[in-house]
Amino acid sequence: MLKQTGFYVLMLGIGLMLVGLYRQEAALILEKAITICLQCIGIG
Repeated sequence: MLKQTGFYVLMLGIGLMLVGLYRQEAALILEKAITICLQCIGIG
Protein backbone atom coordinates (compact mmCIF):
# COMPACT_ATOMS: atom_id res chain seq x y z
CA MET A 1 0.00 0.00 0.00
CA LEU A 2 2.86 2.39 0.76
CA LYS A 3 4.34 1.91 -2.71
CA GLN A 4 0.98 2.70 -4.29
CA THR A 5 0.63 5.90 -2.26
CA GLY A 6 4.14 6.96 -3.22
CA PHE A 7 3.29 6.39 -6.86
CA TYR A 8 0.20 8.61 -6.58
CA VAL A 9 2.19 11.36 -4.87
CA LEU A 10 4.82 11.16 -7.62
CA MET A 11 2.16 11.39 -10.34
CA LEU A 12 0.55 14.36 -8.57
CA GLY A 13 3.91 16.14 -8.38
CA ILE A 14 4.64 15.55 -12.06
CA GLY A 15 1.14 16.72 -12.99
CA LEU A 16 1.46 19.93 -10.99
CA MET A 17 4.88 20.58 -12.52
CA LEU A 18 3.43 20.20 -16.02
CA VAL A 19 0.59 22.60 -15.15
CA GLY A 20 3.17 25.13 -13.94
CA LEU A 21 5.15 24.77 -17.17
CA TYR A 22 1.97 25.20 -19.21
CA ARG A 23 1.13 28.40 -17.33
CA GLN A 24 4.76 29.57 -17.79
CA GLU A 25 5.30 29.97 -14.06
CA ALA A 26 8.69 28.25 -14.15
CA ALA A 27 10.23 31.05 -16.23
CA LEU A 28 8.86 33.69 -13.83
CA ILE A 29 10.23 31.90 -10.77
CA LEU A 30 13.62 31.40 -12.44
CA GLU A 31 13.78 35.07 -13.40
CA LYS A 32 13.02 36.15 -9.82
CA ALA A 33 15.61 33.73 -8.43
CA ILE A 34 18.31 35.08 -10.77
CA THR A 35 17.43 38.66 -9.79
CA ILE A 36 17.72 37.81 -6.09
CA CYS A 37 21.09 36.11 -6.65
CA LEU A 38 22.45 39.12 -8.53
CA GLN A 39 21.27 41.46 -5.77
CA CYS A 40 23.00 39.29 -3.16
CA ILE A 41 26.38 39.57 -4.87
CA GLY A 42 25.88 43.27 -5.61
CA ILE A 43 25.53 43.30 -9.40
CA GLY A 44 21.79 43.89 -9.77
